[in-house]
Amino acid sequence: MIRFFAAQITAMALLLAGAADASAAGMIDFTGTSSTGFLGGGSSPIPRTTVMYNGNYAPGTVVINTAERRLYLVLQDGQALRYGIGVGRDGFRWGGVHRITAKKEWPDWTPPSQMIARRPDLPRHMKGGIENPLGARAMYLGSTLYRIHGSNEPETIGQAVSSGCFRMTNDDVTDLYGRVGVGTTVVVINN
Repeated sequence: MIRFFAAQITAMALLLAGAADASAAGMIDFTGTSSTGFLGGGSSPIPRTTVMYNGNYAPGTVVINTAERRLYLVLQDGQALRYGIGVGRDGFRWGGVHRITAKKEWPDWTPPSQMIARRPDLPRHMKGGIENPLGARAMYLGSTLYRIHGSNEPETIGQAVSSGCFRMTNDDVTDLYGRVGVGTTVVVINN
């Protein structure tokens, strides 16, 4: 019996030592974040990846293709960082060129009157946090009602379910948020 408990204690010590090494390497942070951002949104069913990109846009431009349900951050040398996104459902997709006019971490959410008219059950205001539908980060697009924002529903990435905003996992939106600034051009292609 003593050997059994000794073996259990040794195994636990090894597990804790491995977790401490991973934490020191930036792989695990026991405060609920990873080196790339918030883990609470789950992983994306569409992994973030660097791809070749033929678009005629300057590096630093964000290009959203609603038909593909992908967001591209244009990089140097004909490449882009590609993210999976959720887009507006039928009747709520749109296109155009805007700039990021504001960025917020853990933003509050006040549904616009048009949304409340469709869904009177929605709260009139919700403080930022894990339950907030805007997720960990939001980037506001010009004078529109639309945003690129996080989501606590990673299963909606790649789907057409929103009222016109662009959803990303909390990890992906945190990554993008750190790469773009206020004034960044956002091109929305709606084919």
